[in-house]
Amino acid sequence: MEQLTFIEPHRLEWREVSEPALQAADDALVRPVAVTTCDLDGPTIRGMTPLAMMGPYAFGHECIAEVTAVGDRVDAAMVGRLVSVSFQICCGTCARCRAGLTGSCTAVPPRSMFGFPHALGGEWGGALSDCVRVPFANHMLVPLSADVAPEALASLSDNLPDGWRTVGPHLRAHPGAEVLVVAGSGHSIALYAAAIAHALGAARVDFIDTDPARLALAERLGAHPIEGPPPRRAGHYPITVDASADPDGLGCALRSVAPGGVCTSIGIYYSDAVALPLLDMYGTGVRFHTGRANARADMPEVLALVQSGRLRPELVTSERVAWSDAAEALADPSMKPLFVRD
Repeated sequence: MEQLTFIEPHRLEWREVSEPALQAADDALVRPVAVTTCDLDGPTIRGMTPLAMMGPYAFGHECIAEVTAVGDRVDAAMVGRLVSVSFQICCGTCARCRAGLTGSCTAVPPRSMFGFPHALGGEWGGALSDCVRVPFANHMLVPLSADVAPEALASLSDNLPDGWRTVGPHLRAHPGAEVLVVAGSGHSIALYAAAIAHALGAARVDFIDTDPARLALAERLGAHPIEGPPPRRAGHYPITVDASADPDGLGCALRSVAPGGVCTSIGIYYSDAVALPLLDMYGTGVRFHTGRANARADMPEVLALVQSGRLRPELVTSERVAWSDAAEALADPSMKPLFVRD
């Protein structure tokens, strides 16, 4: 079968590899039909993350797929269905999974994921392949209904839940709260967070960015665009989101939290030398959350919001690309390309 393989920065190529087979009774085999990029993929392809030095490895981890085969302990009715596949490998039954920590499942090595190097949890294959083996299929696969186009849900595997966790639980606890999103790096996640906050009834969603195109899209998604670099403090918000991966953006998001509020950072900071405004945080009683998303735990919430018609993630898609053109398109990818199999 063919597999798109990341070789080195700006270079991906299709390679012929052995087709996976069912290995356990709770395995499934799937055929990806719509794949999109994660916000980490672009910087990696451009050589800006440590992952760029770890090739070759199977690429892609956000997808919609068709189930082609299942093990004996998997519901046979799933064969032929379209499903979203959690990018993180998780069993669904260990104590961490049952607590919602599906990104830290104890049944597999830490950080086990599709589309990442072997050094991060082992080799699980990638979404831009003809076939992928999915373990723990009864838990890992989320069946889709016919009332939503598959292309709208390609990012349900990862970035959509990543955006959800920054605002969804907090708006449930404080309905109608105002939200600040400090963008700049996690492009689609920042936009998804703004769109989800608007869909959930936030009184106001302010979106700070320097890119005019993203600001225009944020406005279309229901946010109030604020152009320019992040200020020291943008105001006082019960909920703030740092999607900047920039110390100045992080500082703005933390200083802008209202007393007792919460800031969630989805940015990855590769340096240990990032300073936090701890005195400001102490003065307002900030709750600060950083870390990887627990994608599988939040996928049902996002799916329900899309099915309701209030959230339209397809608006964030930057271009639609033929499956066979993926290697060339990813050599210098756009913000959120969608690769669709014929």
